[in-house]
Amino acid sequence: MPIVQISIVKGRDRDKVTQCIKNVAQTIATTLDAPLASVRVMVNEIEPDHFAVGTTLKSESVVPTQPPSASPAEARRTEWTIETAACHLLDAEAERREITRITDEWPELDIPTAYHVQEAIIRDKVAHGDTAVGVKLGLTSRAKQKRMGIDSPLTAVITDRMHLETGVPVDLERFIHPRIEPEIVFTMAEDLRGPGITADIAMAAVGEVRAGFEVIDSRYQNFSFALPDVIADNASSAGFYIGGIARDPAGLDLALEACVVRVNGEVVDTATGAAVQGHPGEALALAANSLAARGHYIKAGDTVLTGGLTDAVFINAGDEISVQFTNLGSIVVTA
Repeated sequence: MPIVQISIVKGRDRDKVTQCIKNVAQTIATTLDAPLASVRVMVNEIEPDHFAVGTTLKSESVVPTQPPSASPAEARRTEWTIETAACHLLDAEAERREITRITDEWPELDIPTAYHVQEAIIRDKVAHGDTAVGVKLGLTSRAKQKRMGIDSPLTAVITDRMHLETGVPVDLERFIHPRIEPEIVFTMAEDLRGPGITADIAMAAVGEVRAGFEVIDSRYQNFSFALPDVIADNASSAGFYIGGIARDPAGLDLALEACVVRVNGEVVDTATGAAVQGHPGEALALAANSLAARGHYIKAGDTVLTGGLTDAVFINAGDEISVQFTNLGSIVVTA
């Protein structure tokens, strides 16, 4: 990751400083033949009294009158944009570094803007070689929705690099503080475009259903976030396992499909498919309608993680975590 530091005397026009930073980043990327998104420009603002040309301090120079500078709080807010928020989260993921809530410094971050940040993150991942392969739902539990003050799940995007092969241990060096939760996973046979999608319409578009384990890894300290924070963070997406048994959903009552989660052989939680909106098909329909409101849809061939059936379990070195479903088989994960 190329890093360059520049020093700028305080009081410069903020728009011109921003353009300068962009120009420096572009020059570094071109010179080093590096991806522009990998370049980091660190800016150090110095006081005029600490900078001189010859024997003349910058503060003694005659300069055009500038508008009053923003207060520290206003300055922090003007630094936050969709792009800077996306870079902040991408850097935290790449460096395995916890961050505080973005909404603490950018209270204007709302749900629509947070989804734009999420989209910027996915664009960056795709530009660096990922392929979007589907959708995941978050906060599908009605209890969690009530705590967050919402009445519908949130959606996020999963990529091929998040897919973890069954039997391959969780690489703890890759994540910050990973947790794992069981899911019912759909593979779509047909496109699913909202609005107006019902559970029956959604299930008619599903080709196969499988067991799944999702690895979540919030970039925020202690998994503490407001709703816009977690949406911007692509719903804590990190990785997912898919079981080897594929079933036709038409032959199953997925609301009653049960699972048992064990850690090192001991049962830690149980649930049924009703834990996600009453039926995973309801969650799928909500996802399609939510995506439609932002101009997106679920494509044939997409993988859809319909939401955690139980509370997520922390993954610790040496653990063996398993889930056993009634009809979808089992998945065993080690760390």
